[in-house]
Formats: sequence, structure tokens, C-alpha cells
Amino acid sequence: MEPYGGAAGPERIKTRRIKFHYPAGSLERHYVQGDLVMSHLVASLSAVFPEGEEFFVRSVRRFADQVVDPALKQQVGGFIGQEVTHGREHRELNDRLQQMGYPTHGVDRMVRRGMKLYEKVFTARFCLAITAALEHYTAVLAETILTDERAQEMLGHTEVRRMLLWHAYEESEHRSVAFDVMRLVGTSERTRVRAMRFITVGFVGGTFMRTALSLARDRSAYNPRRLAASIANLRRSPFFSPDVVARIKSYTRPGFHPDDHGNAELLQHWGAELFGSEGVLAGNLR
Repeated sequence: MEPYGGAAGPERIKTRRIKFHYPAGSLERHYVQGDLVMSHLVASLSAVFPEGEEFFVRSVRRFADQVVDPALKQQVGGFIGQEVTHGREHRELNDRLQQMGYPTHGVDRMVRRGMKLYEKVFTARFCLAITAALEHYTAVLAETILTDERAQEMLGHTEVRRMLLWHAYEESEHRSVAFDVMRLVGTSERTRVRAMRFITVGFVGGTFMRTALSLARDRSAYNPRRLAASIANLRRSPFFSPDVVARIKSYTRPGFHPDDHGNAELLQHWGAELFGSEGVLAGNLR
């Protein structure tokens, strides 16, 4: 294996001490710019993250003792620290969303059972391959937030926007760590692609199901005009653009690596934008 670092060379991954707050009344019922479906979709995704991140951490940690390269070892430590923090902060948001009527706690329990089933049925290597595939999904969606102004506008100007920008930045920052550990332990190309195809069915289908169940609990979803308009907006969403779909599909290309799509300038820009002395998140850092 070549020295770790990908196309752009090794970079240190920081575990940032950060905190977000969602006091009662600070969020509207449909907090994503008043959009019905997108509010439920974001809530459904947020509900998946705590247990999903814990699964990611366990999957990578099982192979951490095989990592001897100092740069990759640091990256693994940073990855674990970031993912633990993501889970903690999403639990805070999910508690607030539950109070607002979104079934985030039920989704959390459902995902916990699903992740435990994966670990019972599949090998540790296949769980790691699933983690690398899901990290590709989160990185592509994260970099869509960071590069597409339409996506940023959808987030409005609430604390949820700040939290999702932070999460997006760190997902982009550590996007190749699970992949490189997977490659280090000798996972075959066939297994890598098979894990991606497997998880695509579960991730896309599960997201659709969870969002539909969440909408079914919302009286506003029974207004046919509003629901139809929101679905039409979703179809025009930057998250479903041909470019995003193509990037997702690129994972199954022979010889793929996350660093094939450079993001050094993106991280440099948003690092200053978010964490600089006058950064968007200056007040959230501890």
C-alpha cells in the first residue's frame, strides 16, 4: 500500500469542542424554510445519525490496531472523535425535533436494532465496507451543502443551519478515513462495490420510508396542494441533481478513491468561514 494521504496528502483531523442550542420557540414547525417534505426529510436523516455514527466508530475501531502509519493513525483518532461528537449533537437536535412532533426517538430505536443486526449477520470487514459506502453518501451530500448556494439557502438562518454546516464540513474533512482503513485491511474491490449496492437499497429505501412515516403524523401533509407543491420542490432539490447522482454512482467505478474528487480549496474556504475568529461558529466553539 502507498503511504497514506490520498491525492491531496495527509491532513490532521481535529475533534472540535462545539455545542449547539435549540431553546423552545427558536424553530418553526417546518424549520427548513417552511418546506413540508424537506423538514421531515432532514429530521429523518438527523434521527439516523446518532446510532449510525456509533456503528461507524465501532466498524473502524475494530481494525485500529492494524493501522501503523502515523498519519492514518491520527486520522482514525480524529475520525472517531468527530463522529462521537456528531452523534452527541444530533441527539440534542433530535430531542428538540421530537418535542416538535417529529418521530426522531422511534427512528433512533429502529436504527439501533438495524445496526446491531448488521453486526450480528455480517463480518467485521463487511461492516467496515458498509461504513465506507455510507461515508461516501454523507460526504457527497455534505459537499453539496458546502458548494451549492441553493442548498445553503434551504437551511435558512437557524441553529440547525449552523449545525448542519459544521457536520457537513467535518464529513468532508474525514471522508476518506474509513475507506483507507478498509483498503488497508485488504477488502477486495468486489466486496467494496457489493457493500455499496447493498447499502444503497437500504439507505435510499429507508430514508423514503422514514420520511413518509414522519409525514403521516403531520396534519399539514394532508393538505394536498401543500404536499404536492413540496414534493415538486423536492424534485428540483440540489441534493437530487444529476451531478450528485453521478458522484454517488462513481463509488462503484474500478479503482475509485474518495480523494479523486478534490476538496482542499473547499475545506480551506469553509474552515475560515466557520472556525475563523469571526467565523459563523465562533460562538459555538468551546
